[in-house]
Amino acid sequence: MQLCGFEVGLNQPLFLIAGPCVIESEQLALDTAGYLKELTSELGIPFIYKSSFDKANRSSHESFRGLGVEKGLEILAKVKAQIGVPVLTDVHEDTPLAEVAGVVDVMQTPAFLCRQTNFIQAVAAQGIPVNIKKGQFLAPWDMANVAKKAKATGNDKIMVCERGVSFGYNNLVSDMRSLAVMRDTDCPVVFDATHSVQLPGGQGNCSGGQREHVPVLARAAVAVGIAGLFMETHPNPAEAKSDGPNSWPLHRMKELLETLLILDRAVKAQPFIENTL
Repeated sequence: MQLCGFEVGLNQPLFLIAGPCVIESEQLALDTAGYLKELTSELGIPFIYKSSFDKANRSSHESFRGLGVEKGLEILAKVKAQIGVPVLTDVHEDTPLAEVAGVVDVMQTPAFLCRQTNFIQAVAAQGIPVNIKKGQFLAPWDMANVAKKAKATGNDKIMVCERGVSFGYNNLVSDMRSLAVMRDTDCPVVFDATHSVQLPGGQGNCSGGQREHVPVLARAAVAVGIAGLFMETHPNPAEAKSDGPNSWPLHRMKELLETLLILDRAVKAQPFIENTL
C-alpha cells in the first residue's frame, strides 16, 4: 500500500508513527517533529508525525483535551510546511472531517469507536489513509469486518492497529497472535506500543501506564512482523498533559529504534512460514 509517498507492508521496512499524545503548544509540536524527522532520516525510517487537537475520551472532563480543531489544524499545517513531514491526527464523531482531511495526511479513529459503522465509513469516505485502532473489547479476527466497512467506501488505504485488549479492571494485555490474525484483513498492521502499556483509568481521574514495558512490547511486535509502529513520545513525559505515564521519552527514541530496525530486517529477510500453513 502507498502511504504518504512510501510503500508499506510486510515486505517493506518498518515505518513509524510518533509524536506527543496531544498538541500542547506550537513550539512543542515543531520541536518534537523536527527532532523525530532528523532521527528517522538518519536511521532511514519512513515517518509520520502524530498529535491530536482533541482527545475526547479522557477519563475526566477536567483533563486537558487539546487546543481544539482550529488551533490544532493550524499547528499541524505548520509542522507539515516547516518540518516537511506528513501528519496524522485523531478524529471523533463530531469532528468536521472534510476540514481535517484538507490539512492532515492520515486520520486515525479511536479504539472505542471501531464498531460505529457510520463513523468509520464517514472517515474512510474522505479518501485519505485511515489508521483504525482495534477496540480494547474486540477480538482480532473481528477487525476484518471493520476493515470491510471502511473499504466499502472505495478507500483502500486502510490500516488496522492493535493497542491491547482489556484484561480485568484498569489493565490491558497484548496478545501478539493478534498481529498475525489481523493480516487477514488485507490491511497493513500497525502496533501501538505506548497505549498497550496504558492502565485505563488506573489513577482514578486519569489513566496510568507502565512506560518501562514499551520497549518490551515494541520488540515483541516487530519480531512477530508488522508494517508499522505507533508510539507516543514526549520530551518530558512526567509533565505531558495527556498519557504521560505511557509515553516514551523523546531522548531515548534512538536507542530503541536502532534495536527495532535490527529485528525488523532479520524477521523480514525470510518469508513468514505461518502464512504457508
